[in-house]
Amino acid sequence: MSAFSNEGKVALVTAATMGIGLASAKALAKSGALTYIAGLNDQAAEDAIKECKAEKLPVKFIEYNAFDYSSYEKIIKTIVDAEKHLDIVVNNFGMGNPKKDFDLLNGDPEAFFDILHVNIASVYLSCRYAIPHMIEQGGGSIVNIASIGGIQPDISRLGYTTAKAAIIYMTKEIAVQYADKGVRVNAVAPGMIGTNAVKAHMSPEFQKAFLRHVPLGRMGEPEDIANAVLFYASDASAYITGSIQEVAGGYGIPAPEYADSAKTKG
Repeated sequence: MSAFSNEGKVALVTAATMGIGLASAKALAKSGALTYIAGLNDQAAEDAIKECKAEKLPVKFIEYNAFDYSSYEKIIKTIVDAEKHLDIVVNNFGMGNPKKDFDLLNGDPEAFFDILHVNIASVYLSCRYAIPHMIEQGGGSIVNIASIGGIQPDISRLGYTTAKAAIIYMTKEIAVQYADKGVRVNAVAPGMIGTNAVKAHMSPEFQKAFLRHVPLGRMGEPEDIANAVLFYASDASAYITGSIQEVAGGYGIPAPEYADSAKTKG
């Protein structure tokens, strides 16, 4: 059996009806895990389930609203009651507010605190309700989706980047607190990924400028993140916890002059 196999396991991926979430859910399902796709009960969910069923993947849909904090306990209880165990949780939900989240002096304070609250709560609450079940069954793996923005400071998006930095630190804290119970907690920090959200909120000019700082020279795909999620979810990473894996094409590694080199001006 492959080290990346999750045969016999049960997984939950939040905000998984499109983009990184859906790619991660598919990767887990292909590795053998019965995977719950959590999201709003809308057209995107219907399309995602139809797509997965067409590929004969073992998935189930469960309704979830990240802004309704009671839904975290409900979905985890529903899954555990139905399947008797929950082995993998991928906290993929994340939100920003490009119209109001800028730098300190120009951003909207209310938007700043809303972004912090919802993003941090999405990981905190999910872990709080999942970990007791994982302890009882002898272990489990939690993968939090952070952002390269939580590692590399930005000239804008103060709320979003601060929230992602908090998720990175919370990942390490929870990993240390429950390692002795067999619960592993790691995070993946995506760079610029070709999702609908990026295409909708980042202009072609911004994308081009950003990619000049990416040594691999391309935008990432949701599957690039899903591959890292699969690694952390599986026993292939059995001796890893509290780790933060950047999946950003090398963004932030070169000296600033790299973006001005002839190589990037191509």
